[in-house]
Amino acid sequence: MRPLVVTTFVTLDGVMQAPGGPGEDPSGGFSHEGWLPPFFDDALGEQMNAWFTGAQDFLLGRTTYEIFYGAWPKMISDDPVSQGLNFKKKYVASRTLASVEWDTAELLRGDVGDAVRALKAEDGGELQVHGSAGLIQTLLREDLVDELRLVVFPVALGEGKRLFGEGSIPRTWRLTDHQVSPAGVLMTTYQRVGEVETGAVGPEYE
Repeated sequence: MRPLVVTTFVTLDGVMQAPGGPGEDPSGGFSHEGWLPPFFDDALGEQMNAWFTGAQDFLLGRTTYEIFYGAWPKMISDDPVSQGLNFKKKYVASRTLASVEWDTAELLRGDVGDAVRALKAEDGGELQVHGSAGLIQTLLREDLVDELRLVVFPVALGEGKRLFGEGSIPRTWRLTDHQVSPAGVLMTTYQRVGEVETGAVGPEYE
């Protein structure tokens, strides 16, 4: 069994849509594309390199696959992100694509939940998800995410696709690692614990 790890950039209000720049994902009339670059620094770059180094395979939604395919084959280098995305296996979940062209990419067939469960059942290292807002919603509904790596930026947008949406299964997560970059970006790692426990506070409960 190998872990499924979601890594995503989010704002303070949980928006993960189009962090990289104009044209990335303007769907829904989103008007704040490119909210990440003003906060990118060496500390964040080093952390992303470390996380990408640990990937065995990648699992991507259609939009993220197309964004990555349009950019990373033109930027082949010794950088761990470039090496990972260009040469490691990429599984693509899509209801609309009939085929994928990127070397080492493979289109998942049939039910996404069943296909991902089969991938997780294999021996090996991390199956990493990056971006892929719609796919992450499916994975959370199917309770398939083992670890969340949330990179939280000090900006709130008030609109856009959010990490947690309706249908996410209630779960408790344990913070296992965190760092803060000089630019004020919070880099966190959470592992899934289990069911949500509730309680009460106040003098009447002491």
